[in-house]
This record gives sequence, C-alpha cells and structure tokens, in this order.
Amino acid sequence: MIHFTKMQGIGNDYVYIDATKENVPDPEGLARRISDRHFSVGSDGLVLILPGEAGADFRMRMFNADGSEAEMCGNAARCVGRYVYERGLTDRTEIRLQTGAGIRPLCLQTEGGRVRSVTVDMGMPELQDHRIPTTLKGNPVMDQPLEAGGQTLRVTCVSMGNPHAVVFTDDAEAFDVHGVGPLVENHPAFPARVNTEFATVVNRGRIRMRVWERGAGETMACGTGACATLAAAVLNGLTDREAVLALNGGELLIQWDEKTGHVLMTGPAEFVFDGEWPEA
Repeated sequence: MIHFTKMQGIGNDYVYIDATKENVPDPEGLARRISDRHFSVGSDGLVLILPGEAGADFRMRMFNADGSEAEMCGNAARCVGRYVYERGLTDRTEIRLQTGAGIRPLCLQTEGGRVRSVTVDMGMPELQDHRIPTTLKGNPVMDQPLEAGGQTLRVTCVSMGNPHAVVFTDDAEAFDVHGVGPLVENHPAFPARVNTEFATVVNRGRIRMRVWERGAGETMACGTGACATLAAAVLNGLTDREAVLALNGGELLIQWDEKTGHVLMTGPAEFVFDGEWPEA
C-alpha cells in the first residue's frame, strides 16, 4: 500500500506522496490512474516529495493527470511547504524547495503550529521567445497575434519555469476556454505545449483569470499562471506590480518586485484527506 495525502491550493488539487518513505516506481502511470475523477481518487495530478539536492531542503516532482511531468506548480509548492512542516519533516519556516524549474524559496506564515499561508519566491519571469519556448518572436513576446480555431488571439508569453500564453479578454467568464484552450495548448507555436490563461482586468489591482493547464485541462487554479498573468498585465500597462488574482478556486496575491525582478505569490494550502493506494 502507498500512503498518500490529497491537498489543494485554492482548488488546484494534487495527490501528495512522501517519497522519502514510500517507493513509487512508476509515477507517470500512477498519476494517470490516481487522478481519474470518476474511478479513482481524483486530482489535477501527482506530487512526490523527495530529499533535496544541491542545497535544497526538499525536492518536488509533479506529474499532470495525463502522466506528463511538469517543471513547476506554485499551488503545489505551497502545499509541499505546509506538508513538510505540519507532518514533522522540518521545523523550519523558511524552506528551499527544488523543482524542475530550479530552487524556489518558501516562507511559511504559521500560528499555533499550523501553516496559515505560504509565500513562494517564484523567481524572475522569462520573457525571451526561445526560452519560453515559443516560435513567436520577441523579448518580450507581447500582444502577438495567434490564429486558433478560426479566430485571432492576442497573446503575451511568459515562462515561470513552465510556459504560459496569456490572453486578455473583456469577459473571462464567458470565454470559450474549453474550446480554445486545447487549441492553444497544442499549437505549433509552442513546441513544449503551453498553459493558457484567459484574463480580464477588473482594475489596476485585481484580475479575474481562468486557466487551461497543459496536460490537465481547465483547473480551479494555477499559481505559475497567476504569476505569468500579472507579469503580462504589467508588461501591457494594464495593472500595477501588485494585484489580487481571482481564480475559479479562490484568490492569490501576486507581487512583481521592481528591485529584484522576482515574482512573489502568497496564498493558502489545505489538507483534504489521507488514504492508501493498493499498489506497490
């Protein structure tokens, strides 16, 4: 039996396994099986928590619901922070988390031995076309036309350790995310596929955002997507450098520090339940 914990960060839910204790020989296959919402636990994917390397306290590997491995997930990073603290793997409130996109520092806000929120230093947005990667040209790739499904979208591309295409629209609620999302995800302009955010600027301090995640479809939230959306909004002169991102599952505070160039993301992380998976 494999012991697991389901957690969610504003509705972005993953199955977490303490791989310092559990052996998971086929994480890609397990991600597909355990993520099925009709016949299994149900989640946006699988996260393994491992010992850190190269100066990190812990390492996170994350797999989408289709079994593909992703570089980074901000909501999952916050959940890992709460997991390792409250499950006794560390007593530190400042943690260096190794991800596929590099080391991400976590700052845990605690009260009475509980983690109330987590701030993740998401690093600097990557704006150079070939490093996102995209075949669209620019540094930054800003407000570029993209043909998808018989319509022309205007996209701003950002990597937060994983690729994002941000589309600003007058009404994110009514936008055909399920129709357009997969077309952008698999567009030839994005050789590694792409996460797509559909965002409406409410005012200079608030953005409403929906996300179509690479390998998972529309999810309740995406931390890297929220960071990419704020960066795209600032680049296009639409918001200030700090804003609340309202996603389907809740809100995140995103700050793009002008001095360091780093993006900071603050939000909650919640336990859902523990269980056992009948597979060695």
